[in-house]
Amino acid sequence: MTLEQIITDKLRNVVKEIYLSDAADGMIQLQSTRKDFDGDLTLVVFPLLKLSKKSPEQTAEEIGKALKDKLDLIDSYNVIKGFLNLKISSAYWNDVLSEISKSSDYGQAPSTGKTIMIEFSSPNTNKPLHLGHIRNILLGSSVADLLSAAGHNVMKVNLVNDRGIHICKSMLAWEKTANGKTPESSGIKGDHLVGDYYVAFNNLYKEEVDRLVQSGMPKEEAEKNAPVLKEAQAMLVKWENGDRQVRDLWQMMNGWVYAGFDQTYRRLGITFDKTYYESQTYLSGKSIVKEGLEKGVFEKHEDGSVWCDLTADGLDKKLLLRADGTSVYMTQDLGTAKQRFDEYNLDEHIYVVGNEQNYHFQVLKLVLKKLGFPWADSIYHLSYGMVELPEGKMKSREGTVVDADDLIDDMYSTAKETSLKLGKIDSMSAKQQDELFEMVGLGALKYFILKVDPKKTMLFDPKESIDFNGNTGPFIQYTYARIKSILRKACDSGFVPAITKSPLEDKEVSIIKMISAFPARISEAANAYSPAMIANYAYDLAKEFNQYYHDISILRESDAAVRDQRLALVSVIATVLEKAMGILGIRLPERM
Repeated sequence: MTLEQIITDKLRNVVKEIYLSDAADGMIQLQSTRKDFDGDLTLVVFPLLKLSKKSPEQTAEEIGKALKDKLDLIDSYNVIKGFLNLKISSAYWNDVLSEISKSSDYGQAPSTGKTIMIEFSSPNTNKPLHLGHIRNILLGSSVADLLSAAGHNVMKVNLVNDRGIHICKSMLAWEKTANGKTPESSGIKGDHLVGDYYVAFNNLYKEEVDRLVQSGMPKEEAEKNAPVLKEAQAMLVKWENGDRQVRDLWQMMNGWVYAGFDQTYRRLGITFDKTYYESQTYLSGKSIVKEGLEKGVFEKHEDGSVWCDLTADGLDKKLLLRADGTSVYMTQDLGTAKQRFDEYNLDEHIYVVGNEQNYHFQVLKLVLKKLGFPWADSIYHLSYGMVELPEGKMKSREGTVVDADDLIDDMYSTAKETSLKLGKIDSMSAKQQDELFEMVGLGALKYFILKVDPKKTMLFDPKESIDFNGNTGPFIQYTYARIKSILRKACDSGFVPAITKSPLEDKEVSIIKMISAFPARISEAANAYSPAMIANYAYDLAKEFNQYYHDISILRESDAAVRDQRLALVSVIATVLEKAMGILGIRLPERM
């Protein structure tokens, strides 16, 4: 039972005893005491005046006196007009700290029995992962860990978009221009090599469009009739018809990309419980489209294309199958959704996809409802804003994206440069330094992206992200390393952290209150699907510790009982920081 619940229950008893009436719902209003007043919790007395028939000050005084007499944890109280400020005893906060320190997995909620699947990453196999993918990947993985900490059974899945016209574009450009080049022969990472041919296709396409326009064809018509585009479309039809040569080329180039993706995932510390492939799910989507036609939910046009008319629902007509019989994203999303709910009896399915696809998921949910699937309302689109750079937006087809691998390398280099300037790692071996630079670089990247509310478009600045003094990952990592240094020195001196029930400083009470709120913060963040709440909680806690360390003596405290209790407090701070940052996928260094 939380402190608020304990006091609320006792307040109900006190009010009934004094005023011979039950406090109705909403009458007992507790809130945190404002910083400019003395107290921990404040009762707003005004709603209770209906029962007391007295002034706010008299009512607050009567309730305060009775409450202090009946609850040992109330150390003192004071009345400011219609507000009763309650000061909680050091003994209570010591007990709270003691309970937290005994917990082997503080912050982990008990099982809810709820199964949630979260799909994220979902790359195309025609290009390497880029900065936009990184926000998706980090957000999806962190939300999964956050939901797991909130007690849910979570499945992390990836859907690889390994088929479609965009894949055929890379394949066709490779056939036309590569002269048999491979990752092994070129020394280029597989996903990068395939991405180069996606850009190459776009260049070929632009040249052909320009030639057609110069010959007198209108631009819009030229864009539809460029020969290389027609070839790519024909290749897609061949793929869907199982053409052996096209399938072999597709399998070879996708294999290059998967190997490249896996390297990037490993470096980011990302894992999946299951990977789906669109090439294996789109046929089940086609089967659903066929059922929808039979039920009259969908309609077939004269050219053979299949549509769902959503105009009566305020939307438009949605294409489900092209005239040539090939499927679209919506087709496979219908099939994949049904397959997953059938397989795992999910309570909820979360799709982590950028906000440019808001309409797509609105349509998906509505179409599934029209098809009669009872779980359609269990689908949730976790929509997030795009990542922009000081230079502006990125464009894959023009090759102007910030590559994920290059960005990770740059973060490593920046972390190395910054750490060496601080000059505190000379005693580390080369291997230890390398691990630290990787940890700090990735910590900076992950924290900078995850501290922003998912719904907001964000501007990514690599140099700002690695500042050791601001609201950054490295600041929290440095704080953790400082705590670990204190604890090592304490151990070397024979000091043992212990809850000794010594009186607490106000700053210590403030920190214990913050730590005790951690499970509630996890629950709140999980309900909002927002790792940003945990990121900013970790920053606030790190900031509180640093102020405490500046103001209060720990190792030099002469009173052994006080010193040992302070060591217990900072040890718990380190544990909570590690748990919070772990939810963000960020490791914390023992030394820095």
